[in-house]
This record gives sequence, C-alpha cells and structure tokens, in this order.
Amino acid sequence: PYENVPRPDLVLLDLNLPGKDGREVLREAKGDPELRQIPIVVLTTSDAPPDIKEAYENYANSYMTKPVDFQQFHQLLRDLENYWFKVVRLPSE
Repeated sequence: PYENVPRPDLVLLDLNLPGKDGREVLREAKGDPELRQIPIVVLTTSDAPPDIKEAYENYANSYMTKPVDFQQFHQLLRDLENYWFKVVRLPSE
C-alpha cells in the first residue's frame, strides 16, 4: 500500500515502539536493498550501552538520547536538521 509514497530522506526511530520493536524495524530496514541507504537516526530515551552497541551493530547511522527538557529537545532537532540536511552529503536516488 506504500509503493507510491515518497521515500524519506531521513528516519528518526525510537527503540520503544508499540507493537514492533524499534530494533526489529532497524534490522529490517537496513536489510532491505531498497531502504538501506536511507539514514536512520535512533532517537530514544535509552542511554544503555548495550542498546547503543546493538543499534550500531545493526547499522544505525547515529544514536541520540532524547533530552527530557523541551528546550533541549527542540535544540537537538534543530541540530539534527542542520547536520543531516545542510552539512552531510547524501546520495541522490
């Protein structure tokens, strides 16, 4: 049902999703030839070293811990936007 949906330029993925686990989503996306080039940033509340290690082992492009403070969270999103859409050069489709 999603064949005609535009491909995202970036995915922000939480590890703690209802239903399917974010770790599983990451493994599936990075295992799919059509999706693996899309950068995936894990953005989650966990700062546990095993979660960070597992995310990178499954080819996450970045791992960030969500700040609790709204202003810090807002700044993190601005920094993400600047980095991924102004600094980094990504392959075109």
